[in-house]
Amino acid sequence: MASNPILFTTLLLLLSNVFMTFAWYAHLKELGTKPLIIAIVVSWGIAFFEYCLQVPANRLGNTVLTVGQLKMLQEVLSLAVFVPFSIYYLKEPLKLDYLWAALCLLGAVFFVFRSKFA
Repeated sequence: MASNPILFTTLLLLLSNVFMTFAWYAHLKELGTKPLIIAIVVSWGIAFFEYCLQVPANRLGNTVLTVGQLKMLQEVLSLAVFVPFSIYYLKEPLKLDYLWAALCLLGAVFFVFRSKFA
């Protein structure tokens, strides 16, 4: 898999987004009645693993992608992780706005990556 840096970068970014989404939002459900400092410390602990994946992903990805392309990939994966998380874990309703946001991101992906595939 390391022979395909874009695929490996995408996988690392996807996994890092899972950790970061839990670090940022799981405390709302799991630790909602606990003191804020507990939520912060738990979130930092989870975020450590996100950084263990994010930093190598960006280093590897930067060998074949621009920083702008890496950031756009990160944002697309972030939404791809956040929407199912919010629906299934936080029990938030699915909103049409998620579709519109995804379409806007697809437009952004087109513009950021079009020179790579021209």
